Amino acid sequence: MKTSKNDHRTRVTKALIRKAFTTILRNKPIQSISIKELCEIAEINRSTFYLHYTDIYDLLNQIEEEMFEGLKAALKPVVESGDGTPNYLTVTTEIFQCIKDNADLCIVTLGSYGDKSFAMRLIDYGRTLCIENYGKLYKNATPQQIEYFYAFVSSGCIGLLQKWFDDGLVVTPAEIASMAENLMLYGLGFLEKDKRQ
Repeated sequence: MKTSKNDHRTRVTKALIRKAFTTILRNKPIQSISIKELCEIAEINRSTFYLHYTDIYDLLNQIEEEMFEGLKAALKPVVESGDGTPNYLTVTTEIFQCIKDNADLCIVTLGSYGDKSFAMRLIDYGRTLCIENYGKLYKNATPQQIEYFYAFVSSGCIGLLQKWFDDGLVVTPAEIASMAENLMLYGLGFLEKDKRQ
């Protein structure tokens, strides 16, 4: 029972630290954030911070790793699909759910002071999977064509995410995933899709 209480306390403390950190990071670069300032906003003492993190960069790294592991879990059906045909809408919905669960980090990452190397890591991971799996689905497509397709789609998805965040995430992950899939499959024609059905 004591372990369960400790686990809960740790989760609450880490959530407070994360909230304070991402709030500050919206307004200033990481190198300008002091542990003192973060602890004041999180309403914890410095020793509590150091129980969980070695410094500000370790905090950022742990938050990013948690999100990256969540995205990898969401993409697992794609990775494990031998024939390259998982249910992409289900996978995309899981990805958008992971993004919603990590909205604080994503908003910061897309902002002026975000970790652009983390954003590129996510995009590169997606590119690798896209080339491998779309190559199986579209036998006549060259790797270069798939790379250009991915560059177009990933940039569009970033714009879609930005709009989703700006609107306060009111659209569900399933709805935004469906919208993304329809945009990829039908382009401008997706605006007419309901009339065709």
